[in-house]
Amino acid sequence: MIRVKDFTFNPFSENTYLLYDETGECIIIDPGCYEQSEVEELAGFIEAKNLKPVHNINTHAHIDHVLGVAALKRKYNIPFSLHQLDEPLLKAVKTYASNYGFYKFEEPELDSYLKEGEIFRFGNSSLEIIFVPGHAPGHIAFVSHDDRFVIGGDVLFRLSIGRTDLPGGNHATLLESIRNKIFTLPEDYTVYAGHMDATTVGFEKKNNPFFR
Repeated sequence: MIRVKDFTFNPFSENTYLLYDETGECIIIDPGCYEQSEVEELAGFIEAKNLKPVHNINTHAHIDHVLGVAALKRKYNIPFSLHQLDEPLLKAVKTYASNYGFYKFEEPELDSYLKEGEIFRFGNSSLEIIFVPGHAPGHIAFVSHDDRFVIGGDVLFRLSIGRTDLPGGNHATLLESIRNKIFTLPEDYTVYAGHMDATTVGFEKKNNPFFR
């Protein structure tokens, strides 16, 4: 059984997720920890639970989701992976990070690509990778069918959707991704979003104003 621990980091109030199971292996998704105190908060939980980080995977590469990648790669000596189409977004972060006050941003080395249809495994657990572009060109989400949840990044929020006015964004594409990839999942699946509170597939199908 996968346990999901969420942390809210950086001025964008970004949700970073730590997933772990009974083996003690854990993965970090979208680490937004920038300040040392935030890195220590995440590390403190890992230490308290006696967990072993084995991978950092990202839904996409906007600045608020990658601020902590380099520090965690260095601390735990773990690989970093995301979708190939978001590599240009990752490379671009260093060009504008200082505009947001992130003067200490370190660009992390990308170790491998994640692809739709692949099964990402850690411990005794598995996550299906689905391709959900629109907010970012290489945006993906991670689905646990055994534990009935989605780590969705900035695609679908409670009563809202991800913004599409950033480079590589496309409103129609985002709506199509949600309809065809998220809303086709069972309605009881929890959606852990990149910002704000979690929701469910069924609640958003019935109540999200972008789909009425």
